[in-house]
Amino acid sequence: MRLSKKTTVIIFFVIISIILLSSGCTACAVTNGAENREDQMSEVEASEFQGVELTPLNQQGNNALAGTQHIDRETYMLKVDGLVENTLEINYEQLLEYPQESWLMPMNCVEGWNFTAKWTGPQINSILEDAGAKQEARIIIFRTADVPEGYTSLELDYIRDNNILLALKINDLTLPPERGFPFQVVAKSKFGYKWAKWVTGMELSSDTDFRGYWESAGYNNNADDKGPAFE
Repeated sequence: MRLSKKTTVIIFFVIISIILLSSGCTACAVTNGAENREDQMSEVEASEFQGVELTPLNQQGNNALAGTQHIDRETYMLKVDGLVENTLEINYEQLLEYPQESWLMPMNCVEGWNFTAKWTGPQINSILEDAGAKQEARIIIFRTADVPEGYTSLELDYIRDNNILLALKINDLTLPPERGFPFQVVAKSKFGYKWAKWVTGMELSSDTDFRGYWESAGYNNNADDKGPAFE
C-alpha cells in the first residue's frame, strides 16, 4: 500500500520525537543527582566476599526515622568538632582520599532481621588522627540529617579498639541515598540503631550520659547485638 506524502511526513516526525525523548531520558539518568553520576553507572554489585555469599542490596532490610534523606555530594561537608585539637570540615572527595578498607560484616537489627554485606570506607581512627582527640574525650556523638541534635553515640575506646569504618560503599556500590549516603557507620557487633546514616557531624564529647534517639526511648546504650535490647 502506497502512503500519501502527508502520512509519510507525520510518521517521520513521530519517529524523530520518540528518538529525542529517549535520548533525553538517557541523559537525565546520567546527570540527574549524585547517585547517577557517570562513575557510578559502571559499578557492579559484589555477590561474594572472602568466600561468603553477600545479601543483595535489594534484599537487605532497612529503616529510616523520617524517610530517605538526600544529601548533595557536591556540597556535603562532614564536621568533626567538640573535644578536638583541630576542628575539621571534610568533603566527600576528601573522605575518598583516606585509606579505604573492606570488611565482611553482618548487620543485626533489634527487630530480629539481619543481613551480611561487604562494607568499604575509611577508619574513623584515620580522621581522629587529623582532628586530634583531646584526652578528656570519651564518646563520639553522630549528628545526622534527620536527627541533627545527635542520632546516637559510640564510645571512643570501642571505635579505636575495633577500627570502626565509615562505609562509603556497600557490596562495592556507592552507598545509595536510602542506605545513608554519604556513609553508614559500621558499628561492629552493635544493633542496627548504632549504625548511623546520613551523618553530617561527629562531635567528640566527655558526656557519657548522652543518649541518642533510640537510647532515649529505652534501648540499651551498649547495644551489644548479643545482649538485651533494653536497659
